[in-house]
Amino acid sequence: MKKTTIHEIAKALGIDSSTVSRALNNSDRVKAKTKKRVLEKAKEIGYTPNLLASNLRRNRSNTIGVVVPRISRHFFSSTIAGIEEMAYKAGYNVIISQSLEKLEREKKIVANLMANRVDGILISVTIETDETTHLSGCFDKGTPLVFFDRHVDGMKQTGKVIIDDVRGAFEATEHLIEQGCKKIAHFTSPLQVEIYKNRLKGYRQALEKYKLPYDGNLVFVSRLLEEDGHTLAKKVVEEFDGIDGIFSANDFAAIGAMKYLKSIGKKIPEEIAIVGFSNEPTTEVIEPSLTSVDQSGTEIGKIACKLLLDSIANGDQLVENQTIMLDPKLIKRDSSKKNN
Repeated sequence: MKKTTIHEIAKALGIDSSTVSRALNNSDRVKAKTKKRVLEKAKEIGYTPNLLASNLRRNRSNTIGVVVPRISRHFFSSTIAGIEEMAYKAGYNVIISQSLEKLEREKKIVANLMANRVDGILISVTIETDETTHLSGCFDKGTPLVFFDRHVDGMKQTGKVIIDDVRGAFEATEHLIEQGCKKIAHFTSPLQVEIYKNRLKGYRQALEKYKLPYDGNLVFVSRLLEEDGHTLAKKVVEEFDGIDGIFSANDFAAIGAMKYLKSIGKKIPEEIAIVGFSNEPTTEVIEPSLTSVDQSGTEIGKIACKLLLDSIANGDQLVENQTIMLDPKLIKRDSSKKNN
């Protein structure tokens, strides 16, 4: 179906195409009476403006890119909800992509977003992201970039919106200690990702505060999928004596561990207490319910989007080393409550 153009409006009204264009853009150079005629004729013949062409003329796409590891994760879907809410209010469209925890895929996504001339990028990096050339390339082209949740340390030309992962992990581990746990395993992910470094740091700080020894053999690295939690819990039971607590850096591995321990008759939390991280919806409905650290996903999304949009609106090419840190909240449930 052929689209109507401003030239058809101009021909129907007997005026110049440039006048029609100015009228449609509400220019002060066109009389109110002419604007009214143009808008009525545009509606009559079914004219719709070419937003892409208009945006390109203004060197803006009114679009931001969002890159997450997995959309299926509740935390990331909730951050996307917060981002879209803020973007919609500001008149921006959102392109959402998922890296599926693959660095090469993340690189291609960022390149495609730049090729599509997005005005800015919000990103939570993969667990494989150990180099940043594809991200620093955004700055070189004047495109602002803001991290949320997972970030890369040392990139001063970006902003980031995160929770206090050290504090969240400290409180999770401290809670296990207060429930009487003496030997606590920690499930984590590759430590080039800052959030997992910081959660390990919080775990160690809690052990130090309560004068419990840190044992690197009790720190288990995986991709933190549910099946990893199953495998690691089996390892904990079969290869180590006396482990009475598990702090997992996400809920999925914690849930996998719980399923395995229940399958072999281990009592949770009486024999092994467990705490996760992220407060996924399933944490409330599994049996026993899982203690977890809430990350305020929607709020992180809103704040990160506002930081990016403010940079775009103010004409700043880059977001200079801004960090906004939110407080975590430990949600105590049955998987850890030895002492009711």
